[in-house]
Amino acid sequence: MCGILAIFGLSESSETWRSKVLQMSKRIRHRGPDWNGIYCGKNCILAHERLAIVGLISGAQPIIDKSGEIIMTVNAEIYNYKELKKALISKDPKYKDEFITDSDCEVLIHLYKEYGVDFLKKIHVNGMYAFCIYDSVKDIYIVARDPIGIIPLYMGWGQDGSIWFGSEMKAIHESCDNYELFTPGNFYVGNLLNENYNGKMELFYTERWFTDIDYIPTGEYIPEEFRENMIASVRRHLMSEVPYGVLLSGGLDSSIVASIAAREYKKLGNLDVMRSFCIGLEGSPDIAAAEKVAEFIGTKHYSFIYTIQEGLDAISDVVYHLETFDVTTIRASTPMYLISRKIKATGVKMVLSGEGADEVFAGYLYFHKAPTKEELHKEIVRKVKDLHKFDNNRANKSMMAWGVEARVPFLDRTFLEYSMNIDPKYKMSTNKIEKHLIRHAFDTKDDPYLPDEILWRQKEQFSDGVGYNWIDTLKEVAENKVSNLQMKYASSRFPIAPPQTKEEYMYREIFSKHFPSPAAAKTVPTGKSIACSTPIAIEWDKSFQSMADPSGRAILGVHVDAYEEVEV
Repeated sequence: MCGILAIFGLSESSETWRSKVLQMSKRIRHRGPDWNGIYCGKNCILAHERLAIVGLISGAQPIIDKSGEIIMTVNAEIYNYKELKKALISKDPKYKDEFITDSDCEVLIHLYKEYGVDFLKKIHVNGMYAFCIYDSVKDIYIVARDPIGIIPLYMGWGQDGSIWFGSEMKAIHESCDNYELFTPGNFYVGNLLNENYNGKMELFYTERWFTDIDYIPTGEYIPEEFRENMIASVRRHLMSEVPYGVLLSGGLDSSIVASIAAREYKKLGNLDVMRSFCIGLEGSPDIAAAEKVAEFIGTKHYSFIYTIQEGLDAISDVVYHLETFDVTTIRASTPMYLISRKIKATGVKMVLSGEGADEVFAGYLYFHKAPTKEELHKEIVRKVKDLHKFDNNRANKSMMAWGVEARVPFLDRTFLEYSMNIDPKYKMSTNKIEKHLIRHAFDTKDDPYLPDEILWRQKEQFSDGVGYNWIDTLKEVAENKVSNLQMKYASSRFPIAPPQTKEEYMYREIFSKHFPSPAAAKTVPTGKSIACSTPIAIEWDKSFQSMADPSGRAILGVHVDAYEEVEV
């Protein structure tokens, strides 16, 4: 995992920009504290801040191919790079001598050389990534972001007509009048010498579940098959040459990932035990549950206690790193930001996390009200496509604020395509607990993955699970800090997406101090992360209409009630 910054189409020599770009790149050095590099072409610059996970010695960036003609800056983990490399060599033996690093990312350069600018449409690249490739001979550049937007990427436009790409908004916002999120699953091709390639954005991820709004999958749910696919995904995500561990909240998703990872860790021949990490307020439900899981699966566990004051003290930094004013994201990101620093202190540079399961498998409590499997599936697709705006942003930037990489096995491309083609009838919560198919697949009595009390534990929002007082205090602080008069004129103060609650107003003021441009506010998605007041949710149940609080406790009253109505 790293930080990237690239500029193409500069009106002046790139050398005159070199020192300035180095300073801009420093703003995302938290993403890559191990090393940095820069390439200056005739009208472009590619910069890189490196966090070394794979290819520790020879993986410095920007990567330049053997000919010196192709240059790449990339923030990625390519989980099937060995298979891709082997396939290239089988297709043409010359590639055996073309690879010059041990990096998992270098294969992207050679895929471009073999298949052209649209290689992502032709080849199944399984990983999380954002990259810029520059062909100095053809003066072509290709920029792309993974299908679900696990890795962040922004694009902007300079006053001189140049185009900018950066891992985080803070690297480009002072130099671009306009900038926006780079759309996941797309690639962008530019060539200032050829109008046909000047600013061409194209979708490369065209799986039917992703592109056909009327498609309802019919795949069968087979517990053993599901389990093996999930295990294979976790196994792929253990690719690392540095110490790693797992985030363990004690909820279903992180506990399943941790349990599988602990087993695979031993199979890889590690003599020590894998590490797991949890954070919460004193007496939080997450810490208690996580410690039970850790003891059961045999990890070396670290429970970190934070105080409400420590959380409040970190809010401004969290808003700066997350580049958002979304209420739910900030609530959940604060403890995640705090634990990331603690994890870094233990020497761990990579962790596995459980993000994505709630979206893919209908885990949020409002899914209990889905009227049909067709409606459920359409909402699942919407949620998965929106992940890059919320949970992916939270997981990546909270951890990378301290140079810790977060990997998400539930969003592994191969596993995702398997999961999104399961008949949604198996994901319905009618007369059964949410995410029943995950629980059932890992309910192996002869060789249990988790204790029953964890495997069948009710859904908690992360920001609730760390301790209920956290959210309550944030509301109270906002109530005291923001006046009714400020709320009355909120739309005048913030005409773009005016805040609807005092808590949101509080975050919006902090955000505006860090990122004053109107373009910055436009990059933040509006609406609730949990979708508790979106039109589709209101259509399912009118009680959503009055829901202003996106916390899991506020939704429908099902945070506890749902389990009185369904069978486990």
